[in-house]
Amino acid sequence: MKITNDIIYIGVNDHQIDLFEGQYSVPNGMAYNSYVIIDEKIAVMDTVDINFTDVWMDNLQNALQGRTPDYLIVQHMEPDHSANILNFIKAYPQVKIIASAVAFKIMKQFFGTDLSENNMIAANGTTLELGKHTLTFYTAPMVHWPEVIVTYDNTDKVLFSADAFGKFGALDVDEDWACEARRYYIGIVGKFGAQVQAMLKKLKDLDIQIICPLHGPVISNDLEYYLDLYNTWSSYGVESEGVMIAYTSVYGNTKNAVMKLAEKLEAGGCPKVVVNDLARCDMAEAVEDSFRYGKIVLATTTYNGEIFPFMREFINHLTERNFQNRTIGFIENGCWMPMAAKIMRNMLDNCKNLTFTDTTVKILSAVNDENTAQIDALANELLSCDK
Repeated sequence: MKITNDIIYIGVNDHQIDLFEGQYSVPNGMAYNSYVIIDEKIAVMDTVDINFTDVWMDNLQNALQGRTPDYLIVQHMEPDHSANILNFIKAYPQVKIIASAVAFKIMKQFFGTDLSENNMIAANGTTLELGKHTLTFYTAPMVHWPEVIVTYDNTDKVLFSADAFGKFGALDVDEDWACEARRYYIGIVGKFGAQVQAMLKKLKDLDIQIICPLHGPVISNDLEYYLDLYNTWSSYGVESEGVMIAYTSVYGNTKNAVMKLAEKLEAGGCPKVVVNDLARCDMAEAVEDSFRYGKIVLATTTYNGEIFPFMREFINHLTERNFQNRTIGFIENGCWMPMAAKIMRNMLDNCKNLTFTDTTVKILSAVNDENTAQIDALANELLSCDK
């Protein structure tokens, strides 16, 4: 697949995988993207997962049409992109590797061989002349590993963005970009919003017309839409107006309160109400929703003097991804000593810029008239807090 006259896509689709990084469900597979720039000198942009060595090498040879590559540019050392570095060197021993200094250290850890000798370290602003194409490298540490670089082709105005602007899903599947890109970003990159913001500032003055990520489709239309979303996600802004309710329920009483709250919110004109049963939903999607919407309600039971395990896991996912800038409400349930709301709030203590509702719904076993009034008050508070 030609991206431009001189840039060719040589990546692969993986429909064998069930869990990406051992935890994220990918029913539509994954794409491992790699590119080659054909010029007086030839540069290959990253490799692919070890399970697709032969397919990738065939794609590369078809693109080269008998020529020999001069450079392998390693932007990111996760094995789904770097696993074939040694196979590539074996096929093309004269090639020069270009990567960050940290990447060469990680290569030695993976491969047991120091590959930095006679190769080129890409520092921030380093350039490489291929002929008519000039590449400029920008360091992007912790987006989302410390060794990451991104590469800008000054001639075709292409940004090779490493894992930035990536998404779940193979390229031979038609699906909405934002949904799976958001789940990918929040799950994998979300902790490093400040570092993504730093990268975006480095790139803000570039004339970018095409983005070539290491996962997901090449982006060539309506780039402002994608850049704006990335800016919102990495600054922990609110993408969509609405309320996300995450709950666990043992015997259905906490769920009953949640459904009553959802009904009140919808009747009151809330633009969107999303309800996630944490014991049954895809946890990554629930986490994604919590970063998408500006108002979150956490509802759970006191359990073994603690909170229900799925809720604890969920809040841990939020805090380890720098959850912030949200309004939070609580529903708690307990037969004799309800303390779930206190525990949940304590777990969120180190999160920045959280606003907690005045109303907490406190259920003693089952919803009663007092709880119904509390649910009404919580709904009204959530509906009015932006007015």
